[in-house]
Amino acid sequence: MRPIDYFDRGVNKDPNGVFVKGTERSYKFSEAKDLTFKIAQGLSKKGFEKGDSVAVYAPNDPAAVVCIFSIFRASGIWIPVNTRNDVSSNAQYLTYVSTKWLFFHSSVINEVKEIVPKLTEIKGIFCLDSSDTDFPYLEEIFSDYDEEFLSDQSDPFSSPEEIFSLWPTGGTTGPSKAVEMLNRNICAMYELGLRHYIGADTDDIVYLAVAPITHAAGVIIPIFTAVAGTTLLLPSFDPEEVLQTIESKKVTHIFLPPTAFYALLDVASNLKTDTSSLRQILLGASPVSPDKMKQGVDTFGPVICQCYGQVEVPMLISWLSPEHVSDACQGNHPERLKSCGRVTSPTLVSILDKEGNTMPTGQEGEICCRGSLVTRAYYRNEEATKEARRFGWHHTGDIGYLDRDGFLYIVDRIKDMIITGGFNVYATEIEKSILAHEEILECAVIGVPDAKWGEAVKAIAVRHSGKIITEEKLIVAIKEALGSVKTPKSIEFWESLPKTAVGKVDKKLIRERFWKKKSRNVN
Repeated sequence: MRPIDYFDRGVNKDPNGVFVKGTERSYKFSEAKDLTFKIAQGLSKKGFEKGDSVAVYAPNDPAAVVCIFSIFRASGIWIPVNTRNDVSSNAQYLTYVSTKWLFFHSSVINEVKEIVPKLTEIKGIFCLDSSDTDFPYLEEIFSDYDEEFLSDQSDPFSSPEEIFSLWPTGGTTGPSKAVEMLNRNICAMYELGLRHYIGADTDDIVYLAVAPITHAAGVIIPIFTAVAGTTLLLPSFDPEEVLQTIESKKVTHIFLPPTAFYALLDVASNLKTDTSSLRQILLGASPVSPDKMKQGVDTFGPVICQCYGQVEVPMLISWLSPEHVSDACQGNHPERLKSCGRVTSPTLVSILDKEGNTMPTGQEGEICCRGSLVTRAYYRNEEATKEARRFGWHHTGDIGYLDRDGFLYIVDRIKDMIITGGFNVYATEIEKSILAHEEILECAVIGVPDAKWGEAVKAIAVRHSGKIITEEKLIVAIKEALGSVKTPKSIEFWESLPKTAVGKVDKKLIRERFWKKKSRNVN
């Protein structure tokens, strides 16, 4: 199987079904297939070569999705570009990955004009939605196609070692690195998604993509297309609009980062909408508060699930099913609400210490992986690849442990660990304790410079609208739950927390506010 073959399965199942639908346009499966061939053949006639890097620079738009699938069709390398990033970061990344072709949406024309002069290897640039820019309109490259020619872009084994995408890492400790995500990696992820995220009930699937399609919300679209599911696109996350869309469009599946899920819960408690069509709300990208998961089950029913992965090992290192979440909420292994699920079948996880020794069951260390999900390398970065693959394992940078039933628990990111007074304190554990309070919508815990402790634990919290809780009351409650060492020395209440382009809390930005006068982020 090639990535495009999952889409073609959907075409064969229901050619007249809706493939993708936005606020202004939609495409049927058969129509989209025809367009992917026309675009792929048109690129070929303009000098496209198999393995060229092709960027799609657009918000959540159906035409952008069709262009992404056209890249799969042509055996190009997809370069995702998030419109919420700053222009300089996008320019740097597009140059770094040797972008040859660029599709863009007219809403980002000014950014594109700024970036294009820096793309020294560019062969062609096309606007996907308008003929009123200084660049060719996408339809100008449409070409009558020869299916036999394009079907020869693969081999009998579906070219497993070809690069599917040069996917950017988060860049939280510097510029983003590019991960060489191969066909075999992404197809392994799709098969796991079909097994766990879809399951046996494959009829009438409606997937709502509200997070950027340039990240997890987009990369999982082929899972739904394989069973002829419809993808609905919203341009941005608005919890009230999401709830109303779930009700009116009978949405069955949605992916959300925890911060968006918490906001959805906050609105759902006051806005009475029918969400009974939901089969799964998949949570990912960062750890989830057990108390918020319980609230999710109370609000939406037994549909909450969670996965754990990263760009280097995409999406499904482990899977916490709706059944496991529901059972835990009812008192059957309640500790599993703190886990990110059971390790999936093609993945081997080991918990290693700094010397590469395997830690016993239940003891903490770095989460390390082997298996078909593990990507090949960082693009043109042998040093980073070597560092991440010590002792013959991929090192995730996360601290965690395994229980005797194979459930994986994340304690924290190594870089988020706070060393205060000589003790290791994990920010995630404190954040979960704070989020257990009904007055708190979201929070972030960091270490800040302190003359006595080296680093002092500090919490930044956002209250639910209309809720009042004082710093003193919250500190007392945390101290009772976690003890004095893990209790924040101070708590600030903000109106909102800064977010990254994919909706995660931006701790880097928060830390800068407290560490900007220091030469390094340790004390």
